[in-house]
Amino acid sequence: MNLVVVSNRVARGKANEPMTGGLAAALLPVVENSGAIWVGSSGSLCEGNREPFAEMESLGSGALALLDLPAAHYGGYYEGFANSALWPAMHSRPDLIRATRDDYASYREVNAFMARALLRFRKPDTAFWVQDYHFLALGEELRALGVAAPIGFFLHIPWPARHVIGAVPHARELIEAMLAYDLIGFQTAEDLENFLGYVQHEFDLPVHDGVILSRRGRTRAAVFPIGIDVELFAQHAAKSVSHPEVSRLRRSLNGERLAIGVDRLDYSKGLINRIRAFDRMWSERPSLLRTASLLQIATPSRGTIEAYGNLQSEVAKLVSDVNGRHGEIDWTPIRYLNKGYGQAVLAGLYRTAQVGVVTPLQDGMNLVAKEYVAAQNPADPGVLVLSKFAGAANELDTALLVNPNDIDGMARTIATAFAMPLAERRMRWEAMMATLRRGTIQQWFANFVEELQDTQIDKSAMPSLMPDTPALWSRHSAPAGARMH
Repeated sequence: MNLVVVSNRVARGKANEPMTGGLAAALLPVVENSGAIWVGSSGSLCEGNREPFAEMESLGSGALALLDLPAAHYGGYYEGFANSALWPAMHSRPDLIRATRDDYASYREVNAFMARALLRFRKPDTAFWVQDYHFLALGEELRALGVAAPIGFFLHIPWPARHVIGAVPHARELIEAMLAYDLIGFQTAEDLENFLGYVQHEFDLPVHDGVILSRRGRTRAAVFPIGIDVELFAQHAAKSVSHPEVSRLRRSLNGERLAIGVDRLDYSKGLINRIRAFDRMWSERPSLLRTASLLQIATPSRGTIEAYGNLQSEVAKLVSDVNGRHGEIDWTPIRYLNKGYGQAVLAGLYRTAQVGVVTPLQDGMNLVAKEYVAAQNPADPGVLVLSKFAGAANELDTALLVNPNDIDGMARTIATAFAMPLAERRMRWEAMMATLRRGTIQQWFANFVEELQDTQIDKSAMPSLMPDTPALWSRHSAPAGARMH
C-alpha cells in the first residue's frame, strides 16, 4: 500500500524544534519510518485561484508535501469554522461557538483545494489517511473527484454528545459527508458511542458492530487510542540531563520539589482551575511553601480568536496574583513560560519534575500524560496527576485521577503526589509503563492501516449502494454561500 497521510499541520523533525501540537509530534516518528507521504500546510498562503502545488521534502524514508493554502479562504477555514465552531463544540463548549456562513463556505473550499492537491499522489495502490477536524469533508471531496481508493479518517480530539455537536452550523451536512470515509477512528469508546448515536438518531441508518450502512456503502467506526514512541522518549529523557536548559532548571531548584504542566494555551486544558488548585494547596498546606513549586509551560495559539486572547490575559493575571500572594524575594511559586520546547528538552524537564499535572477539562487523549510517564527515572519516578476527562485516563488508571472542576480535590491530590513514598510511586509508574508499551504510536499506526486495508475486502463483498438505505439528502441542497459541486 502506498500511504498518503493528510493533516493541517506537519512536523519537519528538526532537532529541538518546538512542537506546537500533539498531532504533529505523534505522526512524525511513524511517517519517518513508514515511507508515507505526509501532506499538509506549508504555513504560507497563496493568492488568487492558483491550483494547488506541493513543495516536497524528504522525511526519513518518507516525504513531506507542503501546500500553500488559499489566502482568500484560510482565515474562515482555520480561525473561523475549524477553531471557532468545531473545536469548541468538540470540547463541549457550545457557548463559544462562533461561525458565519462564509466561514463554512471557506472550510469547504479548503477541503476541496486539499482534495485536488492529493490527486497528484494517487497511484493504483494508494490509500489516504486524513487527520483531524480540519478535514471532516475531505473524504467526500475526494469521492467527488472520482477517488475510489481506501480513505480513512482519525479524530484526535473528542467527539461530543449529540446535542452538542448538533449546535454546530451545518453539522448534519458535515457528518453525512464523513460517511464517504471507509474507516473513522476515535480516541475513546465514549467518542465512538457519541458519533454512532448521532448517526442512528439523526439519519436513522443501520449500524451493526460499528459498521454504518448508508447510500455511500459501508463506513466502519472504531476506537484506536493513540500512543507515543515510548522507548525514544525514554532515551531523550535519559540523555537530556546534560542539556543546558535542563541543567539550569535542576540547579535553580535547590532541592525543592517541582510539578510541571505543559499545554497549549487553550480553554480546554483547564489552566485556570489548575492554578487555582495550586493556590489552594499553598494556602491550606503552608509547609509546601518554598518546598514545592510549579513550572507551567503554556504555548500561545490562535491568539486572534477572542476566547484565546481573553484566556491568555486571565491566566497571566492569575499567575501574577498567586505569585504575589505566596512568593518571597527569593522564591517564586509558579514559573510561567509562554514558549515551546523540542521533544528532547521537554523529556528532560518532565524527568526533573516529581509531579506531572495534566488536568484538561476535556481532551481527546493528551499525549503529555504519556510523555511524562515515559520520561521518568525508573529508580525514582514521579507521579502523574491526571484529569479523568482526558482520554489517557482510560489507559493510565494508576495515575492519580482528578476532577478538574473540583479545586479542593485537586489541591489535596497534588499535595498527596508530592508526599507519595517511593514504593508506591514505582508501583504506579511500572503499571503505566506496561500500558504504554502495549499501545505505542507504531502499534496505533499499524492497527489503523491494517483495518483500512480490510475495509476494501469488506467493500468488494457488497454493492456500493444499499437499496434499502436512506439517501439522506442531495449534496446540492447546500445553503446559499456554501460551495456547490
